[in-house]
Amino acid sequence: MCTYIQPTPPPVPEPDKERPQGSSPNPPAPPILPGPAPAVQTRGLTRLYGNIAALDKLDLTVHKGDLFGFIGSNGAGKTTTLRILATFLAPTAGTAEVLGHDVVREADGVRHVIGYMPDFFGVYKDMEVTEYLDFFGACYKIPSSQREKTVSDVLELVGLSEKKGFLIGALSRGMQQRLGLARVLIHDPQLLLLDEPASWLDPRARIEMMAVLQELQRLGKTIIISSHILSELQTLCNRVAIIEKGKLIYSGPVQGVRDQVSQNRVMWVKVASDQAQAVELLKARPEITEVIPVDGEIKVTLASLDTDHSIVAETLVRGGARLTELREDEIGLEEVFMRVTRGETQ
Repeated sequence: MCTYIQPTPPPVPEPDKERPQGSSPNPPAPPILPGPAPAVQTRGLTRLYGNIAALDKLDLTVHKGDLFGFIGSNGAGKTTTLRILATFLAPTAGTAEVLGHDVVREADGVRHVIGYMPDFFGVYKDMEVTEYLDFFGACYKIPSSQREKTVSDVLELVGLSEKKGFLIGALSRGMQQRLGLARVLIHDPQLLLLDEPASWLDPRARIEMMAVLQELQRLGKTIIISSHILSELQTLCNRVAIIEKGKLIYSGPVQGVRDQVSQNRVMWVKVASDQAQAVELLKARPEITEVIPVDGEIKVTLASLDTDHSIVAETLVRGGARLTELREDEIGLEEVFMRVTRGETQ
C-alpha cells in the first residue's frame, strides 16, 4: 500500500521591517524603449504589371546614416522600388515608410524629406546653372532671400562653383550629373534616392561623384544608390541589398554577404627566405588545409572562416622564415553577385 506524503510548504519569509507593508520587494523594471526608427522600411512590398511581379513581397530596411547599395540586374526591380519610395509609383500591395511617412497616405510628407535622382533626367540646356537651381529652389518654396546662398552652397558641395554662369548645354555629361545631384539637394533632404548616378560617366567623373556621395554621408545624409559598378559599391557602401526577379536575396553589411558565399578563407604570403621551407612550415599546421606556391607567392587556405589568420605569420616567423607580405583574398561584390543570382529578370 502506497502512502501519499503531503510535501512541507516552504517557509514564508517574514516581511521586511524596513519596507512598508504591501510594497514590492523589487523596484519595477524600466520600460524598454524602442530603437531609432529606420530611414526606410518596406513590408511585403509588391508591384504587379498584369501578371508580372516587378516586386514580390519585398521586406527591406535601411538605417539612418547608411550609404546603402541596391544591387540587381536590369529588370530586377531596383528602379520600381526607388520609384515607389519616391511616391512616383503606387504599390499593388504591402507598405513602405520613409522616415516615418507612409508613401501612399503621406506622400507630401515623403516628398519634403527625400531627393530623387532618376537614371535619366532632362535638363533645360538653354538655362544657366544658377537659374536652373533657383527655379527648383522656388518650387520647394525656399524664400528668395535664401535661395542665392542655398544655390551657392549646393554648387560648392558638388564641385560646380566655377560653372555658375555657364549654360547647362555647355556642361559635360559628368557635370550635368553633378548638377542633377545639386538639384535634389536644394531643399536639404534627409534621404537621397539615386538610380544609377554614375551611369555614362567616364572613370574620373565616377570617382568625383563617389567622393561627393561619401561627403554627403559624412554630413549625415542617408543614401540609397543603385549601380552596376559593383567594384565601387563595395568600397563606397556600408550595407547592400541584392535583388533578383523582384525578390530580396540578401540585405546587410557588405562583409556579411561575402562571408555567406565564401567557402573558406584564403591568405596570400610572400617571403624573402626559402619559399619551399615556408611551404613545409605551413603544411604542418592542422588549421591550414592547402598550401600552394603561385608565381612567387604562397596561397594558403585556412580550415574554416573562423580560423585566426595570424597563425600564418606566427608559424612562418617562429620557423625562421622572413615574411614580407601577408594579405587576405577578399571576394569582390562582382563574384558575390554572380554566385547568389541566376541572371533571371522579369
